[in-house]
Amino acid sequence: MNLDKAVLAFAGCVVLVSVALAHFVSPWWLLLTAFAGANMLQASFTGFCPAAMIFKKIGCRSGEAFR
Repeated sequence: MNLDKAVLAFAGCVVLVSVALAHFVSPWWLLLTAFAGANMLQASFTGFCPAAMIFKKIGCRSGEAFR
Protein backbone atom coordinates (compact mmCIF):
# COMPACT_ATOMS: atom_id res chain seq x y z
CA MET A 1 0.00 0.00 0.00
CA ASN A 2 1.41 3.39 -0.89
CA LEU A 3 1.37 6.48 1.31
CA ASP A 4 -1.59 8.16 -0.39
CA LYS A 5 -3.86 5.15 -0.01
CA ALA A 6 -2.80 4.66 3.62
CA VAL A 7 -3.61 8.28 4.51
CA LEU A 8 -6.97 8.17 2.74
CA ALA A 9 -7.87 4.84 4.37
CA PHE A 10 -6.92 6.19 7.80
CA ALA A 11 -8.95 9.38 7.30
CA GLY A 12 -11.94 7.36 6.14
CA CYS A 13 -11.72 5.07 9.17
CA VAL A 14 -11.50 8.06 11.53
CA VAL A 15 -14.61 9.61 9.98
CA LEU A 16 -16.62 6.36 10.06
CA VAL A 17 -15.64 5.54 13.64
CA SER A 18 -16.45 9.09 14.71
CA VAL A 19 -19.89 8.97 13.11
CA ALA A 20 -20.62 5.60 14.76
CA LEU A 21 -19.50 6.91 18.15
CA ALA A 22 -21.62 10.04 17.68
CA HIS A 23 -24.65 7.88 16.92
CA PHE A 24 -24.22 5.36 19.74
CA VAL A 25 -22.36 7.29 22.46
CA SER A 26 -22.45 11.07 22.24
CA PRO A 27 -22.88 13.71 19.53
CA TRP A 28 -19.68 15.34 20.79
CA TRP A 29 -17.77 12.70 18.81
CA LEU A 30 -18.66 14.69 15.68
CA LEU A 31 -15.86 17.05 16.71
CA LEU A 32 -13.45 14.28 15.69
CA THR A 33 -15.06 14.23 12.24
CA ALA A 34 -14.68 18.02 12.03
CA PHE A 35 -11.02 17.74 13.03
CA ALA A 36 -10.37 15.07 10.39
CA GLY A 37 -12.05 17.20 7.72
CA ALA A 38 -10.12 20.32 8.72
CA ASN A 39 -6.86 18.36 8.65
CA MET A 40 -7.60 17.02 5.16
CA LEU A 41 -8.44 20.52 3.96
CA GLN A 42 -5.26 22.08 5.31
CA ALA A 43 -3.19 19.19 3.91
CA SER A 44 -4.63 19.82 0.45
CA PHE A 45 -3.39 23.42 0.56
CA THR A 46 -0.10 23.05 2.42
CA GLY A 47 1.01 19.50 1.64
CA PHE A 48 1.73 19.00 5.36
CA CYS A 49 0.04 15.91 6.78
CA PRO A 50 1.06 14.46 10.16
CA ALA A 51 -0.51 11.09 9.29
CA ALA A 52 1.58 10.93 6.11
CA MET A 53 4.73 11.56 8.13
CA ILE A 54 3.85 8.73 10.52
CA PHE A 55 3.01 6.27 7.74
CA LYS A 56 6.23 7.17 5.93
CA LYS A 57 8.26 6.44 9.08
CA ILE A 58 6.66 3.01 9.46
CA GLY A 59 7.59 2.08 5.92
CA CYS A 60 4.87 3.01 3.44
CA ARG A 61 6.35 3.79 0.05
CA SER A 62 5.79 7.25 -1.38
CA GLY A 63 2.77 8.07 -3.46
CA GLU A 64 2.05 11.06 -5.64
CA ALA A 65 0.49 13.46 -3.13
CA PHE A 66 2.78 13.33 -0.09
CA ARG A 67 6.47 13.42 -1.03
